Amino acid sequence: MLRRLHAEQPDSFAFTPANQAWAEGQITKYPDGRQASAVIPLLWRAQEQEGWLSKPAIEGIADMLDMAYIRVLEVASFYFMFQLQPVGSVAHIQICGTTSCMICGAEDLVAVCKEKIANKPHALSGDGRFSWEEVECLGSCTNAPMAQIGKDYYEDLTADGFAKLLDDLAAGKVPTPGPQNGRYSSEPLSGLTSLQDHDSGKVQHNASVQLAADLGDTIKRIQGDEVPLLTPWVGKNGVVAGRAAEAPTPPAPAAPKPAAKQAEEAKKAAKKAAPAKKAAAPKAEAAAEAEPEVLKAARGGKADNLKLLKGVGPKLEETLNELGFFHFDQVAAWGEAEIAWVDARLKFKGRIERDGWIEQAKQLAAGEETEFAKRAKDDGTYDK
Repeated sequence: MLRRLHAEQPDSFAFTPANQAWAEGQITKYPDGRQASAVIPLLWRAQEQEGWLSKPAIEGIADMLDMAYIRVLEVASFYFMFQLQPVGSVAHIQICGTTSCMICGAEDLVAVCKEKIANKPHALSGDGRFSWEEVECLGSCTNAPMAQIGKDYYEDLTADGFAKLLDDLAAGKVPTPGPQNGRYSSEPLSGLTSLQDHDSGKVQHNASVQLAADLGDTIKRIQGDEVPLLTPWVGKNGVVAGRAAEAPTPPAPAAPKPAAKQAEEAKKAAKKAAPAKKAAAPKAEAAAEAEPEVLKAARGGKADNLKLLKGVGPKLEETLNELGFFHFDQVAAWGEAEIAWVDARLKFKGRIERDGWIEQAKQLAAGEETEFAKRAKDDGTYDK
């Protein structure tokens, strides 16, 4: 299936303050120079906020992560979990249509969607509140047929029960995710043969459904309710959701050690405290820095297209221009000390040598064309 950006796009995108703080927290999970690893969580949060991924959202996240726009678009267009067109403001329904679900009645669920939402997948309902599509296996074969709404599974569906679920959503109700036929999880329909706490009434739902219900973190999240900043299973006080806070148990006093053991440990401590016979080797000094030739503006008012260097996107080109670099011959002239100076002022250290900027810049400055520059020009990715 060909996946393209929607023809109609909003003018801009911005995370809500809560989501912005969450996104910045996600980026800090990764070491310096590896912030791009946060691209999928940030795209998913943008989709949860807006319902779908727009071009401004993709570009905004690319700027946050200092990635080329095309790289983020590649991720968004590759994974079918990301919607590249507007979806229903209340819910986008994904019906599993693979073997187990198809045998157990997925076609009946599709018929309900066609009747209640729209005759074709990805089309909005008349009021714009619902949309639907058929997807590949979602891995809930034991509970077939099923549908995914947002990040929640609704399983063991029947046509009548599914129709009522859609009516409840339209009425503003929040259906509890999980099995819809009274089943606890994915145990045999004849009943549990183990883990029978549920049958005793101690537990109402399986763990994932119970947590979603406790947090109120189901379909309401897609409808715009405030989203938690922390990992959803841990509250702001560090207590696991749904459990009472427990006072930390003080450590038990250590048992006295035998005299022989104490003497041995004392001998080791004395040996460790003794002055070393050889002085430790001095740590290697950081590479010396030297400021390269910088310009206040491009020569003749025309800068080179630095995006033709592998690894340089629009955001990074802007940063290089702000540092005073506008031409390939400037980059080509960098030595080890100049590279260290520039590296210290970029967010992603080490990319100059990793992506081979110097050799590329020498070729481009001489009027030659690198393989990367040729591809970029052919597909129009970095045309100015």
